[in-house]
Amino acid sequence: MNKSTVKEIKERFDNDVERFSNLDIGQVATIDAQISLELITEASRRIKPDSQYILDVGCGAGNYSLKMLSKIANLHCTLVDLSKPMLDRARERVSAKTNNSVEIIQGDIRQIDFKRKKFDIILAGAVLHHLRDDMDWETTFKKFYGLLNTGGCLMISDLVTQETAEINEYTWKRYGDYLEGIGGKSYRKKVLDYIEKEDSPRSMTYQLELMKKIGFRKTEILHKNMCFGAFGGIK
Repeated sequence: MNKSTVKEIKERFDNDVERFSNLDIGQVATIDAQISLELITEASRRIKPDSQYILDVGCGAGNYSLKMLSKIANLHCTLVDLSKPMLDRARERVSAKTNNSVEIIQGDIRQIDFKRKKFDIILAGAVLHHLRDDMDWETTFKKFYGLLNTGGCLMISDLVTQETAEINEYTWKRYGDYLEGIGGKSYRKKVLDYIEKEDSPRSMTYQLELMKKIGFRKTEILHKNMCFGAFGGIK
């Protein structure tokens, strides 16, 4: 199956702003979304308590930046997303919680040339599973590394696979059962079909090893439940 294009992904999120603005009902297909949101932001605060600049990649409606601002006040926030309607909502929500700058950039993280060259925290919530081949992953992680200040962190909450085919099959069956418990067989099929079409996740192990290869000094696993995880690296 041919995966979704960047244009197709953008169009889907353009039409989903309201759902992604509500953590309680908007992220029901994402197991432990609120736990992971708490963990990656709290970990970021503890790693870099003097942070001033954050980059929120695939920011959606701004949930990750808002949570980060509840832990470190008045950050300068750079918000990146493919979807302009998402960015507009995120800027509105985030601007209400910080007295410092809120910059929005519409585009693909792989192609953006940032004015600000260094950030203290990079948050990537439910976005990196859209990366495709090994080169894509490595190039993007190198870019993140280069954008971080020394001592800064890249924190990820995302869909992940397993290294072993048999375990991967079992994990995704469990996830399918979870979805069916929420919305029945039709909901299970709907979610798994769009994951098959749109997403190309990698294992947590793959991503942590890639961070170390690129030069991240430390990596941390914060949480994992079936095919969702929260983890990151420190420069």
